[in-house]
Amino acid sequence: MSTQPADRTATDASASANAGWDCHAHVFGPYDRYPLAAERGYTPPEASLPDYLAHLASPGLGHGVLVHPSAYGVDHALVLDTLARQPTLRGVLVAQPHTLPSLQGLREKGVRALRYSARGGAASNFAGSATFDELETMAPALADAGLHAELWTDRHILPGIADRIRALPVPVVIDHMAGFDATAGIDEPGFRCLLDLLAEGRVWVKLCAYRNLLAITDRSGWAEVLAPFQQALQQANAAQLVWGSDWPYLNVKEPPQGGWLLRLLHDSVGDMAIERGILQDNPVRLYG
Repeated sequence: MSTQPADRTATDASASANAGWDCHAHVFGPYDRYPLAAERGYTPPEASLPDYLAHLASPGLGHGVLVHPSAYGVDHALVLDTLARQPTLRGVLVAQPHTLPSLQGLREKGVRALRYSARGGAASNFAGSATFDELETMAPALADAGLHAELWTDRHILPGIADRIRALPVPVVIDHMAGFDATAGIDEPGFRCLLDLLAEGRVWVKLCAYRNLLAITDRSGWAEVLAPFQQALQQANAAQLVWGSDWPYLNVKEPPQGGWLLRLLHDSVGDMAIERGILQDNPVRLYG
């Protein structure tokens, strides 16, 4: 059985969050109103907006970014309806050129980005994902609409598309720290490529680390393993780092909770001013 420190509240690790941002989460359902796409790569349990708002409130967070799940295909109704009801939330949609021909007006609805995927191997792109080629096609329209691109990629693919990322006319946010390998160290070529792009100001990075640490069964040691990667990212460009919980932790046994993940962030960052930037100042610049 894995072990992990006790969860923390807003008076502990997340005290600096205090109306901070969770920049990566998903909601699902209710399915009688928002059914999943018939063709999809996975079938998640319902994860309601009230439950997500409770997740935010528990450690004292005040804002969230909802990422459109590929399991909804081209139906953006759930995210857009949620944004209309909750002005403290922002959204990231998934779309191809033919499914969303006009991007104008999305920013006024709370949308800040479109998400694309460039993953390889067994973790290849889900059904309903938009590709990197489609990002290149849509990038001028994203720029015109005041939106950025979010890219779910991994350390194997990133070096091969780095120059194409540099050529894009919009900011790019890399999900899940590009799937870093906790056993390979910070000089692994894919992670080193991520550091280079971050240092150049070409990308932002979402600090959503726990999925890359799940092979380590003793969770009390996660912060020690994560710290070198976190510190390297901070040294590269702390002003373009944001944090995300990845709620509702799909397909994870014994899922961590938001307060505990904030403790993991706190313990690996080691600097309250940088932590405040990650949780508050940087997300305001990117999503505000």
